[in-house]
This record gives sequence, structure tokens and C-alpha cells, in this order.
Amino acid sequence: MGSRERLWSIYGEAYGWPTADMTYEHDLKDLERHAREIEAHESFNYALLDDEENALLGCVYIDPPERHGADAEVSWWVVDDRVGTDLERTMDALVPQWIAESWSFERPRFIGHDLSWKEWLLLPKLT
Repeated sequence: MGSRERLWSIYGEAYGWPTADMTYEHDLKDLERHAREIEAHESFNYALLDDEENALLGCVYIDPPERHGADAEVSWWVVDDRVGTDLERTMDALVPQWIAESWSFERPRFIGHDLSWKEWLLLPKLT
């Protein structure tokens, strides 16, 4: 929740996340949903942790497309105190390279990077 305001500015309009009153229980349910999606190979989420694996530094999401024009929708973020740092710059370079080299997508969309979330919201939804 330490980065909630900035994360809401990124994901709030699209997904309503993270809510201002998000509790531990709500977060646990969200993580359980992600685990089911991963198990079913519907979407994939990766946590970026510190060296001791005690602190979350960011996340990467690889999701099926909700809008026309892509075969995957990829987004990522770092916690507030890592914005503008080498870690964020590394993520911005590494994630697209990793997707291109390790995944079989033909048209991945990097939301928040190759188009804004507002532009993404204007794209036609898949039915």
C-alpha cells in the first residue's frame, strides 16, 4: 500500500486497483486469483523482490489481450522509492527484451510504455 496512490493512477481507471481500503484479506484473495490464472496458463505475474526476498520492489503482468491489436498485454511497475532509479530503467529495458526473446508472442502490447493507459482504454474491446 506504500505505492497505492501511484499504482491507482496507473491501474485504477482500467481495473479499479488498488482500492484505498484494500485489506490484507482482499490482497490475499487477489493473489489467489492470480495463482489460479497462472495454474491455468491464462496470465502470468512475476514479483520483483529484494535480495533477501523480504520486500516487494515491483511486479510484471503478462495477460491475454482485452483490447484489439495485440496477442498479449504486458505491464510492470516498481515501488515508489524505486521510481526514476536504475532499477526502473533496467525493468523498462529488460521486460520488452525478455518478452521478445523468451515468449512466443507476435504482437505484445506494453501498456504504459508503447501506449498510455488512457490510449489503451480507447481501443475496441475484444468480445
